[in-house]
Amino acid sequence: MTRRFLFVLGSSRSDGNTELLARTAAEQLPSDVEQQWIDLATHPVPDFEDLRHDSDHVRPTEGNVALLLDATLAATDIVIASPLYWYSVSAHVKRYLDYWSGWLRTPGLDFQATLADRTLWGVTALAHRETEVADPLVGTLNNSAAYMGMRFGGVLLGNGSKPGDVLKDTEALTRAKTFFAQEAPLARFPYEAA
Repeated sequence: MTRRFLFVLGSSRSDGNTELLARTAAEQLPSDVEQQWIDLATHPVPDFEDLRHDSDHVRPTEGNVALLLDATLAATDIVIASPLYWYSVSAHVKRYLDYWSGWLRTPGLDFQATLADRTLWGVTALAHRETEVADPLVGTLNNSAAYMGMRFGGVLLGNGSKPGDVLKDTEALTRAKTFFAQEAPLARFPYEAA
């Protein structure tokens, strides 16, 4: 299967540090790798309504929810590019991941089976120099991948607060050059680690 990367941009600011870091990493992908970029701020979805016990789920056929679903199903690699907002993913990204719950129950999608063995990646910019503060974000993405039976490539961390700051983080820019080239292991919950 030809690799197809879906970049899900979760910032409230366009061209922010997280997006700049994600684009730097994406520039290193081979030219035959397809890339699709969806900015959740310009493609908003309504708040997720949990109807798993109340109704039948119907596959969305139009609008931003359908766009995200189709792009997610078509991707071999999903990159969550979310700034560190209050020590986790942004509200835009959380809402997108909440929709995965509904898609798991949509007849005919086989959402979990389709995503199994595909790869989830993360990119984030944070204002702290201490990267441990991003552990909740990393945990959210790792555990989501583990639940889905996906591979997890980890999270590319960069430092920046003001627009463009991340371009001064030479260590992050160096890591970006090989980030997507690494082998992504099967995601495991922390309690499964040996």
